Amino acid sequence: MDETEFWELIDGSRETAGGDPEEQAGLLVEWLLDCDPETVLDFARHFESRYNRAYRWDLWGAAWVLLNGASDDAFDFFRCWLIGQGREVFEGALHDPDSLADLLGDFDEEIDGDGEDLGYAADEAYEQLTGTVAPDLGLAPAPAEPEGTPLDLENDRVLARRYPRLWDRFRA
Repeated sequence: MDETEFWELIDGSRETAGGDPEEQAGLLVEWLLDCDPETVLDFARHFESRYNRAYRWDLWGAAWVLLNGASDDAFDFFRCWLIGQGREVFEGALHDPDSLADLLGDFDEEIDGDGEDLGYAADEAYEQLTGTVAPDLGLAPAPAEPEGTPLDLENDRVLARRYPRLWDRFRA
């Protein structure tokens, strides 16, 4: 599976699920069950590498504003959800986290921002296909700390200045 195929699966599942991340994860599992185990592992590698790329302070700050707070776990689930939004939103957010204010359409606080199940889709499909737990993906370990300069996530003034568009849309 190449990068284009990865994003096609992400986009197709999101559109079919109507943007619901739980439904999207279920669809991904179904669709991955039609693949061979190595293709499922390729999907997992693509997902995990993007998940690790998004482990950044500036993105955590954007998630904090968007979600009105984001613990370690909430930021993990946010990164899964962000991948689930597709290539344009994901890459746009990495380029300029404040651009999420413009990249995101409607935002439903009940379902958006939490894509925990998306992070397990490949593992679930692999286990159903093979009856075994997925092996190590052979990727570099995730960083111990987010990349970039730490932010004071609990300082509203800092966040409003750093993410003016997100602040105006989601917190003002």
